[in-house]
Amino acid sequence: MINLTINNKDVLFEKMKIVNLNKEHNICIVGPVKLPIKQGDFHATFQWYSWLKIDATMKTKDEVLENIVHANLASTQQSSVLVYGDFEQEEDALIRMHSICHTGDIFGSQRCDCGYQLHESMKMVAEHGCGAIFYLANHEGRGIGLFSKSLAYLLQEDGFDTVEANHALGFEDDTRSYEEAIRVLETLRSKPVTLITNNPKKLEALKQHGLLAHNHIPLWGGLTETNRFYLQTKVEKSGHILEKNPTLLV
Repeated sequence: MINLTINNKDVLFEKMKIVNLNKEHNICIVGPVKLPIKQGDFHATFQWYSWLKIDATMKTKDEVLENIVHANLASTQQSSVLVYGDFEQEEDALIRMHSICHTGDIFGSQRCDCGYQLHESMKMVAEHGCGAIFYLANHEGRGIGLFSKSLAYLLQEDGFDTVEANHALGFEDDTRSYEEAIRVLETLRSKPVTLITNNPKKLEALKQHGLLAHNHIPLWGGLTETNRFYLQTKVEKSGHILEKNPTLLV
């Protein structure tokens, strides 16, 4: 159930528009959402829009909000894995279970550190000589889907943190499952792996399957003024392991 005040809804409704597509479907457009971008030396702030095809019987913005919780929007995307070196036989392999972030991975959004973590972990695997990057495409927005994530971003612009925004829209903080990726990992390799992560839930998932080496490798970086609050929330509310980066919370 969504947990939004009238004022919260007004913030979203102001940026939502329903337009006709055909007799069977409408489109709900959300935006603009401020998206600070950095790609190499290039940086600029863009206005990001997302849209969702909805049933033509769904005519109000309230109906859209009430239905996205049950729509399982993230589930229709497909995942993949990049393997480097002799992944099956090598004793020491690094892996990254990377949740898709359309805005960070593709556009270079500075609202999060996802793009930095993806590209840095690819370098780490190649430099190590053996490993794999699991790109988990049904994890957008910690499992709520791209369209819902755009609504969460609008709430964050209104003062919510990432956890509060997901809860306000009726979602759990984090609905991601690693079971499919772990099953693929077990098919590709039977030996333990070293996980590149700050997330204790990922560590626990691999540990339960007996796939985790004794240590893990933290990956903090890409800190900007536009993602500092996001990273602080990861530590304070989602339990991400800070380790040797105390300055993150300053």
